[in-house]
Amino acid sequence: MMRKPKILGFAGSLREKSFNKKLLRIALKGSADAGAEITFVDLRELPMPIYNSDDEAANGLDENAQAFQNLLAKHDGFLIASPEYNGSLPAALKNAIDWASRPDGKYNRSEIFTGKFAAICTTSPGSFGGVRVLSHLRGVLTSIGVYVLPMEIAIPFVAEKFSGEGEEMSDDRTRGILEDLGASLVRAVRKNRFEPELALGTRS
Repeated sequence: MMRKPKILGFAGSLREKSFNKKLLRIALKGSADAGAEITFVDLRELPMPIYNSDDEAANGLDENAQAFQNLLAKHDGFLIASPEYNGSLPAALKNAIDWASRPDGKYNRSEIFTGKFAAICTTSPGSFGGVRVLSHLRGVLTSIGVYVLPMEIAIPFVAEKFSGEGEEMSDDRTRGILEDLGASLVRAVRKNRFEPELALGTRS
């Protein structure tokens, strides 16, 4: 039996009650319903210093960066929800990606990213929904060899789509779109990473 696709979800926000974390969990449910094994990691639990090549040369890879690398390496695809900070990525998200792309003797540069797939989404309380972050995030991921799904989602007026402080989204249509994003990522992984392997394995 072919193994399940493994999807890792993480958000660009460190805020405990981040709307983007809520979005991410909904999209991850879509991945799980599509047959994937899912993992959620909160970057606030893996704090990393600002990347400085002098520090890396003196001390090696930060231990939390190594832990993040190992998580990324074990997964076939990534679901990322990121807020827009001043028109771009939050510093913590970019910093985590920068650290994880570094070679450390165990992995070559960007090895854990290359050839894998990602789906991206964002939200904000305002009318633009954080949309400007998506092109920046897509550019960063593409530069390290990740295939980013054409489908991307920006949700405006997010506070109106949840009931109070809970995780449950009250907007059925938006929830369906997010779950479909998670399912689309699983389909992309299966088609592009699993099916070619299966075809090779069945040749005589």
